[in-house]
Amino acid sequence: MSVTSFQDLPLADRDRHWDGAAAEKRVRTWAGATDEPNERYRDAHVWYDADNKTNFTAYKLLVADVVDGHLVAVPRGVMAAAAVMQGSRGGVDLPDKDRDRVKSHLAKYYAKMGEEAPWERDD
Repeated sequence: MSVTSFQDLPLADRDRHWDGAAAEKRVRTWAGATDEPNERYRDAHVWYDADNKTNFTAYKLLVADVVDGHLVAVPRGVMAAAAVMQGSRGGVDLPDKDRDRVKSHLAKYYAKMGEEAPWERDD
């Protein structure tokens, strides 16, 4: 099990629509990962199962899309991943030991957006 390295991807416009399924297709094409995942494909996700890294279903929490030929973090994708980490859509099945690192990864994108991650807010 593994949390991906923070890529510090440029941010897409904050109001950019997020369609995870469509982003997944674009990322596969951009990464040249048509038959199996590769490192470029991995960079668009926050977490993957290192024991099954040749299986697309091993990759979770997609936060990036391809815009004008470049991989970018999409704020609404980051927010969707954060919501899933907090139990939205049934949550995500990750090892407990990886949860804090995943949240830290997502929090870096929130900071880049000028916000605090939901789990860091005092609301």
